Amino acid sequence: MSKKVADQIVEMLISNNVKRIYAITGDSLNELNDAVRRNGKIKWIHVRHEEVGAYAAAAEGELDGLACCAGSSGPGHIHLINGLYDANRSGVPIIAIASTINTPEFGVDYFQSTNTYKLFDDCSVYNQIATTPTQVPRMLQTAIQNAIHKKGVAVFGLPGDVSAMPAIESATSMYNYHSETVFRPSDNEIQKLADLVNKHPKISIYCGIGAREAHDDIIKLAALLKAPIGYSFRGKMGMQHNNPYEVGMTGLLGVPSAYHAMHESDVVLLLGTDFPYEHFMPVTNKLVQVDEKPERLGRRAKLEMGLTGKITDTIAALLPLIKEKEDDSFLNAQLELYAKVKENLNIYVEDSGSENHISPEFVASTINDMANDDTIFTVDTGMCCVWGARYIHGTGKRKMLGSFNHGSMANAMPMAIGAQLAYPDRQVIAFCGDGGISMLLGDLATIKQYNLPIKLVVFNNRSLGMVQLEMQVEGLPNNETYMVNPDFELVAQAMGFKGITVNHPDAVKKALEDAFIHDGPVLVNVFTNPQALAMPPKMEFEQMKGYALSMSKMILGGNMDEVLEMIKTNYKHLKEVL
Repeated sequence: MSKKVADQIVEMLISNNVKRIYAITGDSLNELNDAVRRNGKIKWIHVRHEEVGAYAAAAEGELDGLACCAGSSGPGHIHLINGLYDANRSGVPIIAIASTINTPEFGVDYFQSTNTYKLFDDCSVYNQIATTPTQVPRMLQTAIQNAIHKKGVAVFGLPGDVSAMPAIESATSMYNYHSETVFRPSDNEIQKLADLVNKHPKISIYCGIGAREAHDDIIKLAALLKAPIGYSFRGKMGMQHNNPYEVGMTGLLGVPSAYHAMHESDVVLLLGTDFPYEHFMPVTNKLVQVDEKPERLGRRAKLEMGLTGKITDTIAALLPLIKEKEDDSFLNAQLELYAKVKENLNIYVEDSGSENHISPEFVASTINDMANDDTIFTVDTGMCCVWGARYIHGTGKRKMLGSFNHGSMANAMPMAIGAQLAYPDRQVIAFCGDGGISMLLGDLATIKQYNLPIKLVVFNNRSLGMVQLEMQVEGLPNNETYMVNPDFELVAQAMGFKGITVNHPDAVKKALEDAFIHDGPVLVNVFTNPQALAMPPKMEFEQMKGYALSMSKMILGGNMDEVLEMIKTNYKHLKEVL
């Protein structure tokens, strides 16, 4: 029997080290599924919803460099969209196979037809459909190269009839060329940057995920400049460890020390970050941004210098030109402030809460202490991001995945699936919001089907906590943010794996110990304090006024008990923002 197009696709994926295809089989995907079965060197992961497949592939792609998901005609394509948007915005290389209707049915409004060009255009770096066997190998190879080198989603459209046709070998190269390129600003620009930082006494450094490979050289740079180092959420795991100059995160989830360090500096170096919150950026300081993508330069703030290049190559070239500063008073002042901030954060750990009102900070800190030094964490968007950002510490081996750019709910559990399949011997812990996990509960069955030893910790605050905070700072009373949840322990048991419910702070550590030593998946349902909020490091007067107005409206609406509980829970935050 001659090789089919579907067999050729599978072989090409395997040659590019793709180990899994996350998908739901059916219709136009059946030939590809059968080719996977016959080949035996790649695994078909049967998710319950294509969005979960896209998020799982996004996690695997971020950890390993390339991953694959698929969706079949019409609804399968649309279900992929949210996860693909997230991956593309985060710069994660993914091959998304969009199998579709047979070619004779194109253009006649056939059952389950979609226009894949229009549908995927805004969430991909490459988006084409192969309508003949001759096109397939060249087009798929181009898709793979675009995904890897442009760091994003490459959509490969595949009609069902084409996948069953005899394969035709490509006349062009089927190899990905990874040249070792030195990529940095010119010597003249590097010298100007050195002159700028040598001239000014107070320098701070702010790092994103693009700086993680340059960790050691950035530490050397900070030592010479006596500069504090802040970082973004995505940059935390790459920059926090073995870093005597760190002052934490800034932004909505950050802490006051990093915000203060940036605003008190003469010069701020922005390294490998596309930090989106312009209101947290200093406006009177001299800002220098270095990024691999020149289109990102200056789009968040006004710059003194905008430089294009890899952070590794740029800092390596800069270091020999730096004159070591003798005055470390600015650095020491920022480190002292950071020490106080960490003391304040620890208050919420020491106050562990009460029955059904367990402090989420205490839960997150306990997990941090008990987790392995190479654990992969996934965090749901919302309050889980806050607790992960503030209480999970980088070790140099830990990873933290989340929907940090797209900001979607329900990402933690699907990402944990991809992470655990990619690294079966590493501990994977998902920080799940009750709102997030409720969206995609069906794929708990996927976790059971493959017996993945994921530890799902549900921060069950019976509300959409981040939305609640958003409404309050806008002066709006809570409305429809409360949730009537199922018994998540029983849901886990119904899916076939272990569930644990925690109602009291004293039971948290034992429950986590039981979960972490269990050989298999576990869902830990922790009843956290629904009134636990997290103030950002910068509170505008209008936000504080809005918060007060919201409380007043709730009192007038008869919710005095809730207001008192919220004030009692969060009063300790006041000294952070006033």
